[in-house]
Amino acid sequence: MTAILVDDEKHCRDVLGLLLQRYCPQVQLLASCSDGTEGYRAIEMHQPDLVFLDIEMPGMSGFDMLEACRFTRFDVIFTTAYNEYAIKAIRHNALDYILKPIDKDELVQAVQKAEQERLTRATPKVEGFIEYLHRQKTGDRIALPTMEGLQIINSEEIYYCESDGGYTRFFLTNGKIVLISKTLKEVEDVLETKGFCRVHHGYLINLRYVQRYIRGDGGEVIMENNKNIPVSRNKKQEFLNLLEKI
Repeated sequence: MTAILVDDEKHCRDVLGLLLQRYCPQVQLLASCSDGTEGYRAIEMHQPDLVFLDIEMPGMSGFDMLEACRFTRFDVIFTTAYNEYAIKAIRHNALDYILKPIDKDELVQAVQKAEQERLTRATPKVEGFIEYLHRQKTGDRIALPTMEGLQIINSEEIYYCESDGGYTRFFLTNGKIVLISKTLKEVEDVLETKGFCRVHHGYLINLRYVQRYIRGDGGEVIMENNKNIPVSRNKKQEFLNLLEKI
C-alpha cells in the first residue's frame, strides 16, 4: 500500500514514519506533510492508497483538507489527540483512528484493517465521510416540526432544549419557545455534532452559551439567558471535557 502522512508536529511525523518502517513494511510512505495544504497537494500528486491524517492543525484542519480533495480513492486513518466532537464524527462514519501517542499494536491493527477493507469494499469510506462533512457545514439549519408546520432555524439560535415527556421545548435566543413532538434523545442525535451537550436527562445545552459552571455533586450551568440548568453526576465529566475544548 502507498501512503502519505499529514501532521503539523514534526516529532509525530518522525515517530509514525519510524513505526511504519519497522512494523508495517507493506506500507510505502510517499510523502510526509506538515500541514493540510501540503497534504492536499501530495494527495493530488501521488494518489495514495492510505492517508494518515491529524485533525487539529493550524490553517487547514484535517477535515478541511479532506473536503478540498478532488482525488478521494484512498482510505484514511486519523491520528489525533482526544477530541470529543471529532471522535464522534469519525465513529459515526465507521472510520479508523489512533489516539496519540501512537501505539504500535494499534497501528498494525489499523493498517491490516485498511488492507482488508480495500479488498472487500468498492468505495472508500472517506467519500461518505466527506459528504457527511459537507452536510454538517450546510446543515446548521434544522427544521422543527410544530403544530403550524415546519419552522426553520439555525442551531446557533438555540440556547438549550428541555425534555417534556415525548416532546421537547426549544428555548431560542430571540426569547421564543418552540415545542415539537420529538423526544430529547431524537433531538440530541441531530445536535450533538453541532456543539451541544446532554448535561442531564432533561436538558441538552448549546455549549457556546454557557456563562458559568458552579461546582457541586453534578454541578449547575448558568446560561447566557440566566437560566440555571442542573448537571447530572454521570454527565459531569463529559460536559467538563467538552467545555475545556471551546
